[in-house]
Amino acid sequence: MLENIVEPLIEWYEENHRILPWRASKNPYYIWISEIMLQQTRVEAVRPFFERFIKALPQVEDIAVCPEEQLLKLWEGLGYYNRVRNIQKAAIRIVEEYGGRLPADYEKLKDLPGIGNYTAGAVASIAYDLPVPAVDGNVLRVYARIMEDDSDILKQSVKTKVEKEFLEIMPGSRSGTFNQALMELGAMVCVPNGAPKCEQCPVAQYCQARAHGTALDLPVKKKSKERRKEEKTVLVLRDGERVAIRKRPSKGLLAGLYELPNLEGYLSEEEILSWVEEQDLTPLQIVPLVDAKHIFSHVEWDMKGYLIRVAALEESADPKMIFAEIREVEKEYPIPAAFQAYAEQIQMRLGQDKYRIDTDEEKENKSEDTEYYSTML
Repeated sequence: MLENIVEPLIEWYEENHRILPWRASKNPYYIWISEIMLQQTRVEAVRPFFERFIKALPQVEDIAVCPEEQLLKLWEGLGYYNRVRNIQKAAIRIVEEYGGRLPADYEKLKDLPGIGNYTAGAVASIAYDLPVPAVDGNVLRVYARIMEDDSDILKQSVKTKVEKEFLEIMPGSRSGTFNQALMELGAMVCVPNGAPKCEQCPVAQYCQARAHGTALDLPVKKKSKERRKEEKTVLVLRDGERVAIRKRPSKGLLAGLYELPNLEGYLSEEEILSWVEEQDLTPLQIVPLVDAKHIFSHVEWDMKGYLIRVAALEESADPKMIFAEIREVEKEYPIPAAFQAYAEQIQMRLGQDKYRIDTDEEKENKSEDTEYYSTML
């Protein structure tokens, strides 16, 4: 069954694939970085991050020696910051052991930090034409529907089985094209969260789920454990154009990044003002902000925010607290997207958003927001 899809899928891909910056060449470095960025992130969202990252760090050697805060800042907005830390660990080894070039060997690629079967398969097949599979979520979905397989695709044993089956039909030096075709089919035609576009599928005639009307039932994914919920009070401390930020611990969730000061639980305004005074700061006014939510893999933050004007941001009882101009924070300090809703209240952009050019209408709206908060404070 599976061997029948190889030729029509490759032909379809060569005529219909999207033009993406990491596909412009078979540069293994580009392929590696793009694949790590694309994990759990849409292609169009990744494109500007990829271009900015490669412009700043054009070679593996540049990552190996990049200061951590600069590296995290370049990754800001993508989340899963341990991934970029692993990229740097791998880059150091690539420089030390392979002269700065990713090895053309599937097993050696898998031995590098942060590189699993899928990423190793993508680099090995696309960059080096090695006949190995690259099975990600898109490919698992395509497989499940073509084969009408109701196995739980979140199980490692199922993924291993699928990898073995695709390994048997890899088309030699065209394996990279075939792997990309499978990914592209899953992203553009055999889509998640909705009906597949079977009328556009080049291998529809071989699809058992289409033949039996079960496509919407596949793939099967058993529900994961419910996320733990945490309540937080987020504080935007300002004096004019300066804002307070704080460095997070070196281990744990969002390790080593910077954050807006926040407290566990939902605090009253009186409790908040008391805490601000304990930091040796003088609060002048407090304004409630929007409620916000941010979902991580295993935890959900439910946040209430407050904008607090203080007399001066000069020093604090908290040695981890830093006071900086908003534009300096945008440029220098990596802040996770969890605080996006509150950063927007002070026109502070995070991640790729700060590189976007405002339309005239957006500039006018931001001006009105600034005027409103200036009046409130």
